[in-house]
Amino acid sequence: MLCRVADSLFWMSKYLERAENQARFIDVTLNIALGYRGSEDVLWSSLLHAGGDTKNFQEHYTETTRENVIQYLLFDRRNLNSVSCCLAAARENARAIKENLTTEYWESINRFYLRVRAASQEQTQVVQQPHRFLEQIKRSAHQTSGVAVATSPRGEGWNFSMIGSLLERADKTSRILDVKYFILLPNPSHVGSQVDVVQWAALLESTSALQTYRRAYGRIQPTNVVDFLILNSSFPRSLRFCVREAESCLRAISGTPAHSFSNPAEQLLGQMTSQLNYARATEIIGNGLHQFVDDFQTRLNSVGQAISETFFQIATPTMENSMSQVQTLY
Repeated sequence: MLCRVADSLFWMSKYLERAENQARFIDVTLNIALGYRGSEDVLWSSLLHAGGDTKNFQEHYTETTRENVIQYLLFDRRNLNSVSCCLAAARENARAIKENLTTEYWESINRFYLRVRAASQEQTQVVQQPHRFLEQIKRSAHQTSGVAVATSPRGEGWNFSMIGSLLERADKTSRILDVKYFILLPNPSHVGSQVDVVQWAALLESTSALQTYRRAYGRIQPTNVVDFLILNSSFPRSLRFCVREAESCLRAISGTPAHSFSNPAEQLLGQMTSQLNYARATEIIGNGLHQFVDDFQTRLNSVGQAISETFFQIATPTMENSMSQVQTLY
């Protein structure tokens, strides 16, 4: 497979996943806001902070209001991580390699993009009442991934695409946990209260995990929520599941057997898988959930960099190990 094709498949999937997860970010914050008694500025600032968007947001907006943050995360073209920008980037990557995608998959991505572009013509109304639009984004993302599963051959292209999606999903699940951390930080008295339970329930709902969690644990308890979203081996959005499956896809590409590695990306993913296999939720909370999330995100970024250097970059006499233009949006 050509490097440029693998690169585009990887980033196309990342951007599709990122668009869906931005909608999930906003959705969980809106749900938490229903029972939140603190400052609205703190609530919406926590969302920007967890996404790493605070500095860029402050360069373009004077107030951290609900409407401004939703506008910024959904439609602002100055925010390269907005839903509009992510889908534009995903569509552009897909268009560049359209011959490597099934017709149904390309058309599904294109419809997703056009649906959001049409909504951007009515930004004011959507920002005021975003719930329906957020649900449309999530449903469109599920439809697109469903078409991919039903029509795409399971070769190298499929594995590169899955790696991009899984790494992005793991990153965003960890960031949703970080949103909860920053919302609770100014109000430690809420820990264990009914407000606390409502917030954890909203967080589980944002990852489509509430029903599955209740079947496994019953009552909502912070330690169990952390265990489920980080260490569960079968839930598709848990960190452990995403990292393990990404490692499996990478080994399918390289042909490297388990318990060994042939490139830095496999080594890093293998180390992360081992750590998550033997971690305990009580230890993660005891050592600091925020510190764990920070370290996890740093290591995940290193994996992305290692994958790029191993598979996507070609050394030339004039430009050695050049980064792809698409990856600058990461």
